[in-house]
Amino acid sequence: MVDWETVRELALALPEVEETSDGRPAFRVRGKLFAWIARERDGGGLAVRVDRDEKQMLLDSNPDMYFSSAHYDGYPGIQIRLELIERDELAERLEDAWLIQAPKRLAAEFLANS
Repeated sequence: MVDWETVRELALALPEVEETSDGRPAFRVRGKLFAWIARERDGGGLAVRVDRDEKQMLLDSNPDMYFSSAHYDGYPGIQIRLELIERDELAERLEDAWLIQAPKRLAAEFLANS
């Protein structure tokens, strides 16, 4: 189980990430959103960008932990129940979301140094 501080620590450890807020905390890489707190009316949880082709696979892999509300239908994002995810898996989801949104050169440098 993780909490928001764990999300924050893991997200800010990625290159060029900034924490922003429009009333809800969010993380961006060079201005592009990759993780944020979903609105309660949309089911809450942590929302992260995902590859469109992998969205359903992730949702099916653990429907208790990963979910998608009607607000996210057709959008390349999923929601995560933080009380059910382990730190290592959360780190993977955040890194994947970051890689989707990071500029290609920055992502390539990160992967080369990992």
